[in-house]
Amino acid sequence: MSAAKADPSDPVGRPRRWRVTRRRLLIGAGATFGSLLVGAPIVVEYGRPTLVQWMLERGTGPTEIPESSLVWFELTRDGITLHVPKIEMGQGIHTALAQIAAEELRVQPSRLTVVQADTARGFPAATMFTFGSTSVASLYTPIREAAAAVRAMLALAAAGQLGVETQQLTAADGTFQVAGTDRRIAYPDVIAAHHGPWQEPEEQPALRPAGEFTSIGRSVPRVDIRAKLLGEATYGYDARLPGMGYGAFAVPPRFGAELQSAEPGDAAGMPGVQQVVIDVEAGFAGVVADTRTRAWAAARALKVDWSDGTRVDTGALERQVTAGDGVVLRRDGSIRDALSRGRIVEAEYRTPMAAHAHLEPLAALARVEPGAVGKVEVWVPTQSPESVLEDLHAALGEDREVVVHVTQLGGSFGRKGGQHLAVEAARLSAATGRPVHVGWTRDTDLRQAFYRPPTHTTMRGSIGSDGMIRGVEQRSAAGDIIWAVAGLPEPVRSLLGFDPGGLLGLFLPYDLPAYRLVNRREQLPVPTGPWRGLGLMPNTFALESFLDELAEAAGTDPLTYRLAHLRQAGEQQERLRTVLRTAAQMAGWSESLPAGRGRGIACSGDVGTVVAVVAEVDLSDGRLRVTGLDVAVDCGLVVNPAGAKLQAQGSVVMGLSSALREELRIHDGQVVSDNFDSYQILGMADTPPVRVNFVGGGEVPFGMGEPVVGPVPAAVANAVRAAGGPRLRSLPLRL
Repeated sequence: MSAAKADPSDPVGRPRRWRVTRRRLLIGAGATFGSLLVGAPIVVEYGRPTLVQWMLERGTGPTEIPESSLVWFELTRDGITLHVPKIEMGQGIHTALAQIAAEELRVQPSRLTVVQADTARGFPAATMFTFGSTSVASLYTPIREAAAAVRAMLALAAAGQLGVETQQLTAADGTFQVAGTDRRIAYPDVIAAHHGPWQEPEEQPALRPAGEFTSIGRSVPRVDIRAKLLGEATYGYDARLPGMGYGAFAVPPRFGAELQSAEPGDAAGMPGVQQVVIDVEAGFAGVVADTRTRAWAAARALKVDWSDGTRVDTGALERQVTAGDGVVLRRDGSIRDALSRGRIVEAEYRTPMAAHAHLEPLAALARVEPGAVGKVEVWVPTQSPESVLEDLHAALGEDREVVVHVTQLGGSFGRKGGQHLAVEAARLSAATGRPVHVGWTRDTDLRQAFYRPPTHTTMRGSIGSDGMIRGVEQRSAAGDIIWAVAGLPEPVRSLLGFDPGGLLGLFLPYDLPAYRLVNRREQLPVPTGPWRGLGLMPNTFALESFLDELAEAAGTDPLTYRLAHLRQAGEQQERLRTVLRTAAQMAGWSESLPAGRGRGIACSGDVGTVVAVVAEVDLSDGRLRVTGLDVAVDCGLVVNPAGAKLQAQGSVVMGLSSALREELRIHDGQVVSDNFDSYQILGMADTPPVRVNFVGGGEVPFGMGEPVVGPVPAAVANAVRAAGGPRLRSLPLRL
C-alpha cells in the first residue's frame, strides 16, 4: 500500500497502481505489437513466438488499485463492511476475499458484512472485471494491505480513546487489548466513539505471517449462504423497483441480420402494452408492458423487416475451421529433421460449438432520469461493469452519470462479460420515463448469444527407436475468442494472425527435441467468444489425447510416458510430475480393472495452476459410462479448501458435460439447439463421483475456477481407448 494519506475531501480515494489484467494485456500488447510491425511481415513472422510467450507469462493480475483503504472498507457503528469489486457468480470469491480481509483485521470472517461494490464506490471499473480465475489471486495482496491499514487506523483511534500508545495494543477477535491489563475495547465501540476523518498509516503495516493464519487456509461457510437459502439473494432476474414496467424487443431471425424498418403493427393495441419504442438507426424496436409475458407477446407482434443475414449451417462452419496453413507460434529444433525419421503417428481432433448454458438467462433493470444528462442506473448481472458503462455512454450520451449496480450472477462462464440487455432496458426506460426490466427466455438466450468456437487440430509426431518423441508438428484452427468481443481494428488482428484467447492450453508442456506449432484464425459468420477456460479445454483435448496415441505407439504406459517427457529441472515440471503422480495414486492407476473398463489420464496448466485428471469408464454394456474422476490440483495457497473443492468439482462436471453431451447445432443461420431438450447438458443422475486432492501449497493463491476443466475430455477419451474402445477424436465423445 502507498504511504500517502487519503485526501479527506475525496473519501473514496484515487487510483494508485497500474497492474495489467489479462484482457487488457492481451488486447493492448496485440495492438502495440501490431502497430510496430505494420509493413514488416518478416519481423512479424519471427517475432510472433516471442510475443506469444510474453503474453502467456504476463497475462494475469489486477488493474488499478484504489489509494484509500476506505474504498474497500466501510466503518460504521454496526461494524465493518467489505466492499468487494470482483463479481460473485457462484464461485465463492466473496467468501475467500472476506477470509483474506479478516486475517489482517483479526476478526472472524462471519463478523464482516460483505457486499458487492457498484461503480460509484471508487473502484476503477476495469478492476471490477471478473475473468480467468484471477479474482482471489490478483486481490490477495491488495486486500491484505488494505485490511492491515484499516486495522492500523482503528488501533490509532483506540489508543487515543484508551489513553495509551498504539504499541501497547494487541488485536484479536475484533477487540483491542492493552498489554498487561484487562482493559479492552471492541472495534464497533472504537468506531462509534471516533469523530472526524480516519487517518491512513504513513507506512504499510506489516502483514501477518502465514504461520499465524487463523482464517486463510480453513474451510468456512459461504458468506452468502443464508441469503441464498432464504431466497434473499438478488440476481439480475430478481431486480425490482417501484412502478417498473417489463420490456422486450425484436430480435434478428438469423445471425448477421440487421433491422431495416419497423412499425408498431398490432403491438400497440395489445393488452397491457404501455409504449412502443422504435429507433431504426440504433437497430432497435421494443415495447414496455405491465407483465413480461405481455411484453414478449407484443414484441413478436411488431412489424419489422430484417436484412437476410447468413444462411450458414454447422457443416459449413466445420469445413471453414480447418487446420492447415497459418502463423507459426512456436518453433523449437528442426521439425523437418525430426519427422524425416522414426515412426510417424498422425491424428486430427475436433470440438464443436458450445453454449454457456448458465442457469440464469440474461436480464437487466434500468432507471433513466429524464433529460439529455439525466442519471442512468442499471442493475445487471455482468462480469464487466466497465463494458456496461462504455455501452451505456455510447448509447445514451457521454455526459450522463452512469452507475452500474452488479447483482449476483446465476452463472456466466464468459457469456456475461458484457451485458447488452442493460442498454436495451435503458433505451426503454429513457423513452417511458419509468424503470424497465428486461429478461430473456431460455430459448432466446440460447439463440441470441455468442458461443465457444469450433476447433480443428492436426498432430504429426515422430517416435525414435527408444520410444521417445523426436518431434511434433501441431496445426490448429479455431474461430475467434477474444478478438470477437474486442475493439481492435481487423487489420491489426489479421497482422497478428492469432487470437490470444486461443493460446491457453495450446502448447505441449513436455520436453521435445523439435516442436512446431502453426495456428490458423478463422473469422466465422456466427458470433463466438469466451467460454470457460477460453481455449484451454479444446486444446488440451487434442494435445493430451495425442500424447496417449504416441504412448500407445511406443508401447508405454501413458503415465510413465508423460513423466519420461518431463525431464527438465524446474518448478513447473516438478509441479506437473506431482499432480500426475497424485491423481494416478488416487485412482489406483497400477491396479487392474475388469474387461470393458479403463482409466485415462491427462494434465494441463493455466493461471499458475497445474491439474491432472484420471477418468475411469465402463464400456461393458456397449455404452460409455464415466464411473469416477480423480483430480489433483496445485493451485498454490488454498484460501478456502471447501470452496476450492466445489470449484474443482463444478469445473469437472462442466468439462464432462462438454465431453459427453454438448453440441450446438446451427441450420440456415439459426441455432436449432434452443433449449435443454435439444441442447443437452449433463444431469445429476449421470454425474459420477469426483474426488479432489490439493497438493503443493505456497505463499500465494493461483487461479481455481477454470484450470480444472482443461484435462477432463482428454482423460475420458483416453480411458475409452484403455477400456478397449475406439480412439475418439471428436467431441462429444460417442462410441
